[in-house]
Amino acid sequence: MRAINDNVRAAFIAMAAALLSACGGGGGSGNGSAAAPAGGIHLQIVSFGDSLSDVGTYAPLASAVGGGRFTTNPGQVWAQDVAQHYGDTLSAAFTIDLTHRLSAQSGLGYAEGGATVATPANQYDFLTDVIGNVEMPVNQQVSSYLGAHGSFNAGQLVLVWAGANDVLRAGTPPAAAQIVEAAATTLAQLVGQIVQNGGTHVVVINLPNIGLSPKGVASADGGANFSQLSQLFNGTLNSALQSDGLQGKVIEVDSYTWINQVFANFQANGFSVSNTGQACDPAKTPDDTALLCSPPTYVSANADQTYMFADDLHPTTHLHALFAQFVEQQIASSGLGH
Repeated sequence: MRAINDNVRAAFIAMAAALLSACGGGGGSGNGSAAAPAGGIHLQIVSFGDSLSDVGTYAPLASAVGGGRFTTNPGQVWAQDVAQHYGDTLSAAFTIDLTHRLSAQSGLGYAEGGATVATPANQYDFLTDVIGNVEMPVNQQVSSYLGAHGSFNAGQLVLVWAGANDVLRAGTPPAAAQIVEAAATTLAQLVGQIVQNGGTHVVVINLPNIGLSPKGVASADGGANFSQLSQLFNGTLNSALQSDGLQGKVIEVDSYTWINQVFANFQANGFSVSNTGQACDPAKTPDDTALLCSPPTYVSANADQTYMFADDLHPTTHLHALFAQFVEQQIASSGLGH
């Protein structure tokens, strides 16, 4: 783990104290304005997952250095873009405080950076010098939602995207295969729990090709293990959804195929750099993580639009926006909104 220097740490303590007093929950009402939103239907958004969907769990601390989400801040992540498409505003369900504890807010964005499907947080050293081991795995996220709200309803769009951290921490076969298969099977069960508790419009997203991330490309095998495990997770998830009788009850989104296509046509999608670089300068960005990335740490002024990756794993603002559009198209194809 790369340590954050004392000046940055002092900034967290000094600036976050002021920020915390202004930080609240908010969002998630789903009411919007009287006019129909771009998606053609008003929906309240609920999101479960990891850093790819985290809308600000750690923002009260990360904002002290201009960060807050795992992207090219102050840009939004895809789940926020989707929420706006359906007339909603998505904010964090829990945020961290100065004592490195999570406190409940009024938002419905349960996704938390560092989360696995069901592994306890203390089994992985995730930015402990910044936030501690506090992230809720997805099974706890779902339980927290149900404990607070009781059930889901037909006026909601439930977004589920998880498993990347299980792949990243699984190691190598054969042991890794068992870990990844168990995580995918458990995720399908959690989707079933959402459906059984009233979830009518549930979006389930498979894993992107993690082997093609800058982290994968830089690994000793060029990302082959990450790609193999991503495929294994996706195949297991698909089979589990089918065997559990859920495929006809959810909207499946194939992020693996989509990201491969974007890589193959990155310039046509508005990027000048694909998976060979990152928008957040490692020499300027604390801990070299997108969570603490901001315009002063970009490698160039418009890097949030011209690069695909913020750091070695997380999408830039532009890539998040493109993925949100793809998800919205898949939702519309299912017959919901337009």
